[in-house]
Amino acid sequence: MDRIVQRYRKLVFFTWFLTLDLIMFGAFVRLTDSGLGCPDWPGCYGKVTPLGALPDIHQAASDMPFGPVTLSKAWIEMIHRYVGAFLGMLIIAIVYMAWRYRRQLGRSPALATVSLAAVCVQGAFGAWTVTHKLMPAVVTAHLVLGLSLLALMTWLAARERPHLPVPAIAVRLRPWMAGGLVLLAVQVTLGGWVSTNYAALACMDFPTCHGQWAPEMDFHGGFSVIRGLGELPSGEMISQSALTAIHWVHRNFAFIVFVYMGILAWRLRALAGLSGPGRLMLALLAAQLVTGLTTIFFQWPLLIAVLHNGGAAGLVLASVLALVRLATAGGPPLRRL
Repeated sequence: MDRIVQRYRKLVFFTWFLTLDLIMFGAFVRLTDSGLGCPDWPGCYGKVTPLGALPDIHQAASDMPFGPVTLSKAWIEMIHRYVGAFLGMLIIAIVYMAWRYRRQLGRSPALATVSLAAVCVQGAFGAWTVTHKLMPAVVTAHLVLGLSLLALMTWLAARERPHLPVPAIAVRLRPWMAGGLVLLAVQVTLGGWVSTNYAALACMDFPTCHGQWAPEMDFHGGFSVIRGLGELPSGEMISQSALTAIHWVHRNFAFIVFVYMGILAWRLRALAGLSGPGRLMLALLAAQLVTGLTTIFFQWPLLIAVLHNGGAAGLVLASVLALVRLATAGGPPLRRL
């Protein structure tokens, strides 16, 4: 029985780690404009690898030298798909073990089953991202669902990791932590909307935007959901004022999240069983501030942009971990052999 528990734990932790890595790599795919490196799905011009599609890739690159298809972008996109497929198989294995050994594990298999449903939906949005030609609403949903899957995997992993007992006094922080996770979800969605609309450099100064606290903005155009990449619902090219609106909302909502989560994390760090997540949240909030500003002042360097996306994933991870531990406040700690 102990051997089964250990195998299950290792599988869950490895899958959780791979989920985090895949989210980071997904940001790399998006930020290198590799989302259409293979413009069909699930293969690359109908082939299993870009090697089999070399004539089509070279022809596409020749027809559009600065277009979305190059050999390097094709490999980046296909590696992302390969890892995503492997992640799905790992989650299937987790569900199998969770159901078959549910008595030995002492856990309900419901959460693992929900995770499998989530990865299937995520896979569907991955396909729609390509078939809908990087439609901002679809790409943003793909990002949010990816972070939701990370939250589920963090929940699964947190149940298997021992920690100190959380004092009963921490119960009062549960609704505040849940509220913080909601705020974080909104901010992540706004950040995804910025990224998928390429609005990161819509404001090149700080703390003002175009030298003003409230510049000219087109909120209707910027936040119209059903439209193509770089377009308004009318089919016209998206305006600078619409991009400014997208950037401005994300930037200013970030201050609300920073203050709220910063105060909450400061309180968590003083409590047994919660000090780790609290300190991690504080460090990630500071890192997000630095990488966000660096993105503006250094005109969106790739590494910093990927780290900014990774910081958002880290905040989701730390918040879910804190919420899972808060659920044990006043009771026995989560302990596994």
